Amino acid sequence: MSWIREGELTIIERFCANIIKAGPMPRHVAFIMDGNRRYAQKCHVERQQGHSQGFDKLAQTLRWCLNLGIREVTVYAFSIENFKRSQEEVNGLMDLARQKFSRLLEEQENLKKHGVCIRVLGDLPLLPLDIQELIAQAVLATRNYNNDVSEALLDQCLYTSNSPDPDLLIRTSGEVRLSDFLLWQTSHSCLVFQSVLWPEYSFWNLCEAILRFQMNYSALQKARDSYMEERRRQQMERDQAYVTQKLQQEGLATHGDSRHRRTLLQKCTAMREQRIQGFLQALEHKRVDFFERLCPVSA
Repeated sequence: MSWIREGELTIIERFCANIIKAGPMPRHVAFIMDGNRRYAQKCHVERQQGHSQGFDKLAQTLRWCLNLGIREVTVYAFSIENFKRSQEEVNGLMDLARQKFSRLLEEQENLKKHGVCIRVLGDLPLLPLDIQELIAQAVLATRNYNNDVSEALLDQCLYTSNSPDPDLLIRTSGEVRLSDFLLWQTSHSCLVFQSVLWPEYSFWNLCEAILRFQMNYSALQKARDSYMEERRRQQMERDQAYVTQKLQQEGLATHGDSRHRRTLLQKCTAMREQRIQGFLQALEHKRVDFFERLCPVSA
């Protein structure tokens, strides 16, 4: 039986899930799964057992999310800082991760039917040098095209570009910090910090977090819409300033002919989109090439 889909919600859980789903639901939830080691200490078991319980809790939480209609989940599983732990613990974590994620990968084709995908995120310094150089070259090339660099373009350069930003970010164990996790993507997310240790996380803890998201939904949506509108306004202002500069270079009046201005504005926008798409295609090609070299397909 599937590790993710084994077991069903109880009657009371299904009843509460249906009530919660009557309100706005997060499409994408991010988890910082914190507290495995403290759980092991609390239960007087080996740290490895705490981490194993944490991985099993992830599988159970994914099942809850599927039942609640949450189709995308991103988790903070391991960080560079974790390498500072003892070699024995790090090796144990890596072995455990290989075992658990291998099982998830075996199920991925089935999970895709439910909109579940598995992705590994990393920091820019960990990207291969050729991708870093490509981004650096693109930034240098924009000296003559200042309108090309924007927050929207940076969004599209991230590994998370094909996903909506998290609507809800949950951190367990009582820590009230993000630890550099999805800082860009969670600028308009509902942040929920819960004191429960991750291996002890329950369906009701998840429901509580979703209810807090629903209570703040209107304010979050209003802030997000306002932010996107401001981004569009700033881009339009930059485009119009570029057109004005071009008209002045052509010796025309500041305002120039309105039809010529509109034509120039449309041409400016189309050329920028063409340059951006070319860059993004080159970036995606580099990424695919990197991952193919990293994980070659066996014959």
